[in-house]
Amino acid sequence: MPSARARTSPAGRFRRAAVPLALCAGLAVGLTACGSEPDPDAGTNGVGKLSAPEIEREARTTADAAKAVRLAGTLVSKGGTFKLDMRLKQNGATGSVTTKNSTFELLRVGDALYLKADADFWSHEEEGDGKPTEADAEAADKLDDKYVKVPSDDPSYKQLRGFTEMDQLLRGLIGLHGEVVKGDRDQIGGVRTVKVKGGAEGQGGILDVALEGSPYPLRFARGGGAGLVVLSEWDKDFPLAEPDREETLDYGRQLPRA
Repeated sequence: MPSARARTSPAGRFRRAAVPLALCAGLAVGLTACGSEPDPDAGTNGVGKLSAPEIEREARTTADAAKAVRLAGTLVSKGGTFKLDMRLKQNGATGSVTTKNSTFELLRVGDALYLKADADFWSHEEEGDGKPTEADAEAADKLDDKYVKVPSDDPSYKQLRGFTEMDQLLRGLIGLHGEVVKGDRDQIGGVRTVKVKGGAEGQGGILDVALEGSPYPLRFARGGGAGLVVLSEWDKDFPLAEPDREETLDYGRQLPRA
């Protein structure tokens, strides 16, 4: 009497083998082989395969070559906490700065720096009762929502211009400290990223680098809770022009401290 194995025809054995093969093929969509893990670098720019120092170097090189960027977030320093939303390029910038006491707009075209703020910003406090004088209140009302050109010799010029300098801000904001190590994958604005960290726990900062397109820095968490900034609109140009004369007034004295 033929055995069970002998009774199975070659065609039957082939059909049974085809079932798991078909399942394997279906599960392998997006995988290199049945049962393997997804390739995290599939469809990326390949930066994720580099070492952490190499990723940081690629991000810096790409940022240095960029012609424009938008920087938005919060910075904490000895001088206080600043909230920035600035569009920057090599010959100027436009955007807003918020401090503990005020919010104002900055516009720089070449070396010409303009500040625009509401009346409260321009109101000076009298030393005695802490209230603005009548003259100060009248001047503040006139300056409300007008551009004021910041004189280059004003003590505030250098500080305010620092918020508009693309290279200076990028160098100061995306520097990692300590041994650079590779972190997890993430997404910023729908773009896949790889993290590089200063120190194992990111105590020296955490930088997210784009895995799609050019390896731009897309987010930086500063070490020690010193702020978080998002970098977007890389290499997207934007218009810059000095304000019209009717939009501008002369303050006539030293600008108030922001």
